[in-house]
Amino acid sequence: MAEIRIRNTNEIISGDDNVREFLNRYEVIYEHWNVGKLPAELQNNFTLSDEQKSEILNTFDAEIQDLVARRGYRTWDVITLSEATPNIEELLAKFEQVHTHTEDEIRVIVSGAGTFIIKGDDETGYFDVNLVPGDLISVPENTAHFFTLTDERKVVAVRLFVEENGWIAHPYNDPTFQKA
Repeated sequence: MAEIRIRNTNEIISGDDNVREFLNRYEVIYEHWNVGKLPAELQNNFTLSDEQKSEILNTFDAEIQDLVARRGYRTWDVITLSEATPNIEELLAKFEQVHTHTEDEIRVIVSGAGTFIIKGDDETGYFDVNLVPGDLISVPENTAHFFTLTDERKVVAVRLFVEENGWIAHPYNDPTFQKA
């Protein structure tokens, strides 16, 4: 289950209903998928072959098709990040820049964990949404944010896109942002 940390106050928000209620204020969608239905060899596997990635997508086809019908996504994939990922440091440096997109950024954590850092209103400031397996988050278009790994530095996630070439990041220069 996701947990939120508000950076200005260190307040922690936990529990599905509380997390969902907080994120709804910022039009961030939070849902949960049952990752227990994945075959055992795909759970906590961070070196997936293309065939295994396809098997993950097939396992969650009903959930993906539901999102497609509701949100208009046209393509999807599975991303794997871990110490085994070539150029992991370069990828993380690219991810860890505050930016916006002209479409939602949606991820479903399949294995491992990750954190979205999202800009709230002026009073709240930035907040971290710590995600674990089964958590789905959709950050709305034009919302300042970025994604990073937790200290375990490994994640497998399903991503969905409206644009067939994926998200295009638009840098968001915010002098008020401070890394944690």
